[in-house]
Amino acid sequence: MSRGQRPVRIANCSGFFGDRLSAAREMVDPAVTADSPVDVLTGDWLAELTMLILHKQRSRNADLGYASTFLTQMEQVLGTCIDQGIKVVTNAGGLNPAGCADRVRQIADRLGITVRVAHIEGDDLLPRIDGLRPHLDHLDTGAPLTGSPVSANAYLGGWGIAAALAGGADVVVAPRVTDASVVVGPAAWWWDWATDDWDALAGAVVAGHVIECGAQTTGGNHAWFADIPDRSLAPGFPIAEIDRDGSCVITKHPGTGGLVDVGTVTSQLLYEIGPPQYLNPDVTTHFDTIRLEQQGPDRVRISDTRGTPGPPTTKVCINLEGGFKNRMSFVLTGLDQREKAAWAESALFARLGGRDRFDEVDVRLVEAPSDAVPQEAASGRLHVTVKSTDERLVGRAFSSAVVELALANYPGFFSTSAPGEAQAYGVYWPALVPNDEVTQVVVHADGRRETIASPQVTGDAADLGVSTASTASPAGPRSGEPLGRWFAARSGDKGGNANVGVFARDEAGYAWLREHLTAEAIRRLIPEAAELEVRRYELANLHALNIVLVGYLGEGVASSTAFDTQAKGLGEYLRSRVWPPR
Repeated sequence: MSRGQRPVRIANCSGFFGDRLSAAREMVDPAVTADSPVDVLTGDWLAELTMLILHKQRSRNADLGYASTFLTQMEQVLGTCIDQGIKVVTNAGGLNPAGCADRVRQIADRLGITVRVAHIEGDDLLPRIDGLRPHLDHLDTGAPLTGSPVSANAYLGGWGIAAALAGGADVVVAPRVTDASVVVGPAAWWWDWATDDWDALAGAVVAGHVIECGAQTTGGNHAWFADIPDRSLAPGFPIAEIDRDGSCVITKHPGTGGLVDVGTVTSQLLYEIGPPQYLNPDVTTHFDTIRLEQQGPDRVRISDTRGTPGPPTTKVCINLEGGFKNRMSFVLTGLDQREKAAWAESALFARLGGRDRFDEVDVRLVEAPSDAVPQEAASGRLHVTVKSTDERLVGRAFSSAVVELALANYPGFFSTSAPGEAQAYGVYWPALVPNDEVTQVVVHADGRRETIASPQVTGDAADLGVSTASTASPAGPRSGEPLGRWFAARSGDKGGNANVGVFARDEAGYAWLREHLTAEAIRRLIPEAAELEVRRYELANLHALNIVLVGYLGEGVASSTAFDTQAKGLGEYLRSRVWPPR
């Protein structure tokens, strides 16, 4: 294994619960690793929404609460990993890391393999939730926590994973750690970093952030997809080669599809972030210090990342049961779409006994050009969403009322779906607790329990004062051109907020972005954000702006009534906007 003598090669095989099932096998296939070895296999299974899904799973069966697809992958590759000395680090433990670790042991026994499995505990704050309520004001709105949470999990750092590997584990099953922790932990173990090696730790956070979403770094969801040489091949999953100082090279196995270049890496760097001071439990990483360099085909070097001490608080992902919701969509074809929508809305709520019976009503009219072809392009949509704590009120009683209008309302009436039942939804509640309220524990393969010290906070984690000035002459869209002819973007959700990272290929393009793409311009380009707080951050080193639309997604993906509940298409929507904004 050559630990500590060369860069550690950490391969990703999952970007979310439901990602490509064959990825683990592809990453450790002996035919590939003979020329492109792997030291650690990892991946990310836990979005905020996933925690709610796992809660529902565990409420039906107390033995569950973890990502089952990870176990399917272990059936396929555990023997190969042990044969090649590849460590496995996963956050697939979700709400039940001990149960997931036991399942890995069962797989090993069935396969006749000796495997040392450790797991991490300490993220679950639900048993202490009442005592923590004074700390649990909403991170964005400041509102006090009310209601009864169904899950409350702190985002743990990577030192527990490092300790588990140092204790001899072959597989480490983690619960709700930060996305980057599954990379920070192995890198810290490999290089024997100290807890105050801030720059090295920050570099590992960046590497983890880049590879955590799998193929999004290797050409997936890339705005400049024309740069990908052969889109008939599925993109390979990424590998981070992390050096002693925290610098790294992002790459993929030779011969796999996709692309690794400065553009694909920049796209992922901008995904689901806020200010340039990126907070993790182990270190504050300053994204405005990152430097990217194309080192060769499908090899991008990341260097110069600065780190300062981590924050005095730990983020907590809380989920509450929100109630029930249902949605029906009317199709409005051709002429008079506004008038048809008004008639349908009025008739529907008259039949339902009024809007006030519901806890929330969201009505959205999306008009279409009446003279477009084919017929579908000339058909607008009226989306009606209702919410209530009363499941019956928003179930068939609502959706059947829509269908009952079919022969008694506007001309051309039809809906996009048959009447259906209500769906339960949850409310995502991000909050902060003092670090000393979180105790991370490693349960080693031999059953020994090791408590990990709270993260150090020994200095100021404020802005390092990196310059964002540009001396280039601005170059950007002319009047009537869409932004996307010049710039790329990547967007996503962070609870109820949406972020859009917009970047240029060069300094001249960035100079245009910096001068013209103001918060006010964003509000005019994206009318849905006209009344929202717009946070705008400059990242000159990446030729990029990061824009956060506060409250764009309401209370988070599970409860959102937005068309694009995770803001995945928001970046492309912005790129389609014509300059100047009207």
